[in-house]
Formats: sequence, C-alpha cells, structure tokens
Amino acid sequence: MLSSFARFARVVAIAVAAVFATVELVEARAGRGGSFGSRGVRTFSAPPPTNTAPRPTQPIERSMTQPGQTTPGVAAQRPGAAAQAAPQRRFGTGFFAGLLGAGLLGALFGAGFFGGLGGLGSILGMLLQIALIGGLVWLALSFFRRRQQPAFAGAGAGPANGAARSSLPGLSGLGGGQAGGMTGASMAAGGGDGSLALGAEDFDAFEQALHDVQKAFSDEDLAALRRLTTPEMVSFLAEDLADNARAGIVNRLADTKLLQGDLAEAWREGSDDYATVAMRFSLIDYKADRTTGAVVEGSTSEPVEATELWTFRRSRGGPWLLSAIQQA
Repeated sequence: MLSSFARFARVVAIAVAAVFATVELVEARAGRGGSFGSRGVRTFSAPPPTNTAPRPTQPIERSMTQPGQTTPGVAAQRPGAAAQAAPQRRFGTGFFAGLLGAGLLGALFGAGFFGGLGGLGSILGMLLQIALIGGLVWLALSFFRRRQQPAFAGAGAGPANGAARSSLPGLSGLGGGQAGGMTGASMAAGGGDGSLALGAEDFDAFEQALHDVQKAFSDEDLAALRRLTTPEMVSFLAEDLADNARAGIVNRLADTKLLQGDLAEAWREGSDDYATVAMRFSLIDYKADRTTGAVVEGSTSEPVEATELWTFRRSRGGPWLLSAIQQA
C-alpha cells in the first residue's frame, strides 16, 4: 500500500514539474518571448479579434507605460522605471519556485513535502503530499486560464475599433484580400483626438517591418533595431539578445513570409498615430551554438508558423516604428 501511494505521488509530482517546466522554456524569435511594449492609452486594452487572430490576445506583460498613463515613453525617461513597470517575465520565481523546488524534488526522491511528519512510512503524510500536489495542479491550471482571458477593454477601446477590418491591402500572400480594400478607410480614434486613415503604403510598411525586424534580431544588429522600433522596444529586444549571449547561443531567423494579415485597430493620440495589425507568418527559426555554429534547437530547413499582433507608432510625418508585440 505504501509503495503504491509513493509511486502515485511521484508520478503526480513529475506531471506538475513538467507543467511548470513548459512555462520556463526559453523562447526564440523577435517577440516570441512574450507580449511587451506600449500601445499608448490602449496598452492595457485587448485589441479587437480579427480573422487572422480570432482568439483573445495575450495581455502586455512588459511595458514602460504605467496604467492610466496617457503619454507613451514618459516612464522611459525616469531611471529604473522599466524595472518598476515590467512584471516578472517567467512564472514560478521567488518564493513559489522555492516551494516547488523543495517540495517536488523531495517527493521525487522519497522525502516528501513534509519529510519529518510522522516518518517516511506515514500514510497521513503521503495523503497530505497528494492533496498539496493536487492543489498545485489546480493553481497552475487556473493561472493558464487567466492568461488566456482578454485584457481589460477600457482605455477608449470602443466598438467601432473592430468594426472596419479587412485583409491588409498591399500585403503579399493574403488569400482573397483585395488590394486597396482599406485604402482611405477612416477609423474612429476612440482613445485619441481624431480619425486615422491608412493607405496601401502603410500596410506595405508593416509587411516590410516584419521582415526587417526579424532580420535585425537575427543579425543582432542594434543599430537597425533602433531605426525600426521605439526606444522601449529596443531595450526589450536588446535584453533578449543579451540573454542569448549569456547562454552562448545565437537565434537565427530567415525566409520570413507573411501568410495572412488583418488590421485590428488604428487611432490617433495627440501628435502620434497608432495601428495594430494581426499577422500570421512563417520563418526559419533555430538556435545555434555561438562558438561552433552547431544547431541546438529548431531546424535550419523546416519553417515554423506564428501569429502575433504588432503595434506601430509614428509621429506626424515620421516613419512607422514597432512599439509593441503581442502573442495571439
């Protein structure tokens, strides 16, 4: 009886550890590490669903924009603001990680969560282990469900934002999209001071940015990233590149192809224009040893697909700059 209880508890402990290990996987690709950046007053609002990204979008996790802040980039001017505003990048750190590390490893090696409670042969202690492990599984599942819920849809995201959307004109590889379908379309700027009309040249710029940002990230070209993204995004992407360098790897990206795209919303805030587009694309994405060049993860020949929402910002008369990436 005791041995069967012990085997069951260890199996459950391994399953729980596998769940949390999945969350800790190191991600690749520019933006694949999570949802980060700023969308002006809509930073903490969920973009409307589109045909390309019909499911709820992952909320912004790392941002220099504070809740309720109306001027993007103000937090970036204050020393330490990024560290204060950015939540933890991974789940399971700190106290909870210590609890998992001590408890699960104890269960796996026979000591249990409460190794000194009535001795190793205590049936009561074993039952308490099982109950506690079950509670951890429930907490993990609850956490994942909450992450799949859309973010608070306040901050001026009105119904009109998602009403006028279509396949991006000017983008190649879109099934059935009519070029110019959104050209000159005026969309209400619920969080700004006017309406915003986007033309084919804007959507061409978004598609080009998809290629250019991935290439700059693959080349670890910070100068190019500064030309293509906002200072906030440069800081986050540079952090990801530094993590790769510390791990002794380099993330190679190639052959980026846009497969489908939709405009989610476009609006104006003061002197800045914003546009959020959903893009499904494929690319070659792998990690290689920085010294030997040997592939340690991914494939050099098999492309992978991803769907992300990219938000672009431009000052009047300036180019579009990538200001946020969200996982769909």
